[in-house]
Amino acid sequence: MGDLERELRDLSAWLDTPDPPDVTARVRVRLGTPAPRRRRWRSLAVVALVALLVAVLPPTRAAIADVVTGLLRFAGVSIATSPAPTPPGSTASPLPGQRAVALDEAQRSVRFPIRLPAMLGTPEQVLVADPDATGRYRVATLLYDGGALRVDAFDGHLDLAFHKEVTPPGANWVQVNGDFAVWVDGPHVLSYVDRAGGIRRETARLAGSTLIWQDDDVSYRLEGTLTKAEAIEIARSLA
Repeated sequence: MGDLERELRDLSAWLDTPDPPDVTARVRVRLGTPAPRRRRWRSLAVVALVALLVAVLPPTRAAIADVVTGLLRFAGVSIATSPAPTPPGSTASPLPGQRAVALDEAQRSVRFPIRLPAMLGTPEQVLVADPDATGRYRVATLLYDGGALRVDAFDGHLDLAFHKEVTPPGANWVQVNGDFAVWVDGPHVLSYVDRAGGIRRETARLAGSTLIWQDDDVSYRLEGTLTKAEAIEIARSLA
């Protein structure tokens, strides 16, 4: 199965399509007659939709778009474009089971390698969050500059882990080390998506500009007061 076919199969799960009606009797009556013009136009619309998706999506299985709701899913992060995002509460709750640990303990507590951006060095604080039944954590967060700059890392094989609500134009495609990434410029609402796929609204907060990318099956969020060029350089320095 090629990448395009796999992307289109994945996309079908995001589109809400009703069960087809039983039209056996009508088909028998109309056998031999030409297809109605409306059906031909519907087929053309489907072809146009597929062409549009191929044009706007990068050639990667990590990207899925729902053209009905304006939702983009990339590297474990969903991004919804809305003219009026849901405002976060005054105080955001921490992620489930979040706690501060030493860097070496954090590495033992997750199922993926924790890599440090060489441009940032050793983090001031490390957080892990959302443990499973075996005690392995789902997310590791590296904090710098008093928490104003952060890197969230999580297993790229996971389903959604974060949900963003952005105002148009929202996000745009960039590249990190030749691979596609997403840049969200400016403040936006960020919420955690739990293991069951539910958006934890109590964790919603106003996040800063963010770069999202994937490297060796690990997904990353770099957030802070950064320009796009600065964020890409930091991501490229991941060691």
